[in-house]
Amino acid sequence: MPGARWIDLLDPTRDELLRTLPPLDPGVLDELEAPAAAGLALRPMLESHGTYLFGALVAAHPLPDEDRIVYQEIDLVATPALVVTVRKSPPGGPPYVCAELPPAVESDGDAGTLTHRLVDGIAESYLEAIDATYDEISELEDNVDTWESARVRQRLMGVRRDVLYLRRTVAATRGSVRRIVDGRLDVGDHALFPPEVERLFADTYETLVRVTEELDVARELLGAARDHHQATIAERQNDVVKKLAVIASLLLLPALIVGFYGQNFGEAFSRPYWSLGVSTALIVASTLVQLAVFKWRRWI
Repeated sequence: MPGARWIDLLDPTRDELLRTLPPLDPGVLDELEAPAAAGLALRPMLESHGTYLFGALVAAHPLPDEDRIVYQEIDLVATPALVVTVRKSPPGGPPYVCAELPPAVESDGDAGTLTHRLVDGIAESYLEAIDATYDEISELEDNVDTWESARVRQRLMGVRRDVLYLRRTVAATRGSVRRIVDGRLDVGDHALFPPEVERLFADTYETLVRVTEELDVARELLGAARDHHQATIAERQNDVVKKLAVIASLLLLPALIVGFYGQNFGEAFSRPYWSLGVSTALIVASTLVQLAVFKWRRWI
């Protein structure tokens, strides 16, 4: 239906929702009024309520300077004549910007097309998050040998958490879009998503499939970075053990020589030449021989 109106609300009150929206189910109204879901609790969805479509969507907004991704909640109510977006400010980040939609005073298309623009913009945000994730993994790979282990582990856990949540979010969004493409999700007799709009959603579905594949690649790269980090830790531990073994070996022979002389030749070698000189010479010679052997075997 051409000439559908779009209204955007940011953190609205219940009175603002009642003035703007058509009659809704009480549960839907409560969902729209609730603040942004804390942490990673929200799972995207689109569902039909007879005369209107209700959706809760999640966009990904990377913050490269802070090495994190902010997840922005956007709720949606759509009828053939009206599209209302309810943006919610996430903790510690900016709200989503509906740059892909026209100003509310303009009539730039039917409600299905406006809904597609919103969903397609959210799908594009996942691609930006993937690019930021690749940059994070590249930075990890470049610095895994120089950063402290605690910092590397913290970054690995953060990127892994983002990859897992992105995958769950993309999968849920892709499932909802697939229902639109298949004609299983609509309002009335294809009043909201006519066939030409469903074809637009098919392109968005392909974007989400691409995002899923990119997430699989990112997860493999992250696993490779984690394995390299673990191998680096094991190598460092081996070096420490090797050095300790060399030190113990260097101290073992002098202790054996001194103990042997002290127990067996206390009276016979009373002169300093025999007691101190010979034992010192044996200690120095054995130490030099050991160092030469260790160097030849590349243990040190």
